[in-house]
Amino acid sequence: MRIQVAKKKVYLKLPKKNLEIHPFWLRERAKNKSLIDKNTDQRLYDPSDLNHKVRIKKTSINKNSLNVEFSDGVKSNYKVRELIYELKEKKPYEKILLWDSRLKKIPFVRYQKGMLEKRIAYNFLQDFYRYGFVILKKTPTKEDFLINFGNLIGVVRPTNWGKYFTVKSMPNPNDLAYTSLPLKAHTDNPYRKPVPCVQLLHCIENEVKGGFSTIVDGFAVADYMRKKYKDLFKILTKTKVRFKFIDKNIILENWGELIELGKKGEVIQIRHSSRLDYVPILEKRKLEKFYKARKLFSSICESKKFVIKFKMSPGDLIIFDNHRTLHGRTEFNANEGKRHLKGCYIDHDSTEGKLRHLERKFGLKWKK
Repeated sequence: MRIQVAKKKVYLKLPKKNLEIHPFWLRERAKNKSLIDKNTDQRLYDPSDLNHKVRIKKTSINKNSLNVEFSDGVKSNYKVRELIYELKEKKPYEKILLWDSRLKKIPFVRYQKGMLEKRIAYNFLQDFYRYGFVILKKTPTKEDFLINFGNLIGVVRPTNWGKYFTVKSMPNPNDLAYTSLPLKAHTDNPYRKPVPCVQLLHCIENEVKGGFSTIVDGFAVADYMRKKYKDLFKILTKTKVRFKFIDKNIILENWGELIELGKKGEVIQIRHSSRLDYVPILEKRKLEKFYKARKLFSSICESKKFVIKFKMSPGDLIIFDNHRTLHGRTEFNANEGKRHLKGCYIDHDSTEGKLRHLERKFGLKWKK
């Protein structure tokens, strides 16, 4: 894919054809000082006020830049790389890697103070998008570290539990996470609108022998089902399920597919929390098929083929994509000692925004 010019026209050269780029598409991207605010990169005019029939009077191009003069007198220089990036309609961090229990190396980065403005942050955010999770090692175990760190990436999203939640066994809990019981692989809060995107889980204390953390690549499980069990995969993508949370102060409900697909059929979100889902009344055969499919999905998520199990140590902070990565834990004995974790949520625009900022700051490109 490259940019070409010929006879006062600009083309995007594709493998099988050339696509002419509309002159107005280029005109509204002109970045003259009088047209664009240098601090915000926002237009100083409304493009709907312009004549959309503007023409190209002159063009020239070299390896790195495209120069265009328009019929309304505006002249602009464009970076070829930026034009191609936009014309591809594809984000650089969409190059994900599916994984299972054979993943040779768990992605982790050793924490550094001020790291979110350093190149190392770009590396760990790449790993986050590539694998759906990343672990920071040796972080401070101070109570306020999690929220401060989350707000450095973006903005921590409050819930009915507040800015953060505490994971440790307690009497009369309103969620099974606050017990010592085992938790099967699940995604968090599918009953919320919208479902939290990114979860941060910070280990402050862990003295128990059990309580191993488990993670599963939900996209890999979905891909496996699509290839091996097409019909069962399909019904999980077509059936909307009600997810519900209740305590004495609030009732939260949301509907969604266990496996949600995008416009091109790609998996874009997993919702799986079998303790919280309510399947709608359907025709009997369809329900039986759905129950079979859900059971299969759950069993695959718990299988040795897909589960990675590890022990979180004090100072470990795992960041994972709650739309992709399922997590859980094994049972533990609370009488053996303390197991104290804190968690919070941020949205995808936080991690995406930080990644783009670091690309701009250091002139970086996505590593293949």
